[in-house]
Amino acid sequence: MYEAVHAHPDGDATVARYAHTAASYGFDGVVVRNHGDARADYDAERIREETGVDVVHGMEIRADDPSQASGYVGNYRGDHTLLLVHGGTNAMNRFAVEQDRVDVLAHPMRGDGDVNHVLAKAAVEHGVRLEFDLSRVCRLSGGGRVQALRGLRKLAELVDYYDAPFVVSADPTSHLQLRAPRELAAVGEIIGLGEERIREGLAEWGRLAERNRERQSESFIEPGVRRGRYEEDA
Repeated sequence: MYEAVHAHPDGDATVARYAHTAASYGFDGVVVRNHGDARADYDAERIREETGVDVVHGMEIRADDPSQASGYVGNYRGDHTLLLVHGGTNAMNRFAVEQDRVDVLAHPMRGDGDVNHVLAKAAVEHGVRLEFDLSRVCRLSGGGRVQALRGLRKLAELVDYYDAPFVVSADPTSHLQLRAPRELAAVGEIIGLGEERIREGLAEWGRLAERNRERQSESFIEPGVRRGRYEEDA
């Protein structure tokens, strides 16, 4: 199982610190999901040798509008194992689920964002994983937590009905916000998502990384250029 993290300077902990903590919690890997304007500097191979934790090179694209996001996808797809789009608005959510080259729509229910049957079906068609973002459930209280619960439950219904692909993350910005898989599974039970869905969503990060690494090794031409393999799904 993997967790997807924001490392320094996008968060408060280094990638190495995350990996050491993740190892103690029983994770197999971490996905570095920093936003494009706050990229982390790290040696993934050295960290893996020291901790036994796989470090996946990712990016979470944050853009003002779909047009800007489209340019970022073109620029960064070839250089990253996993590419996420920062959701939370209807326009960005719709853009992300319609892109074959996007792996994950991050926190789609945050802010003014929503997911409906049209977006769920598009996610299935294009193989874009919808993220169950547990951060607000784990770290908020009161009205914010209630709203987050409502959004996650709606997302769960759509994922179940359309058999849409998904991932799970607590979206930590510090190693202190990491939660062991068993703790996240317990959260899933409490909020009605279920332990099985939580564990499956944590494991999906690793499956995605393995798939994309294989595609990149087979079809690399030059940075940003692939032989059309991103239109397929494993």
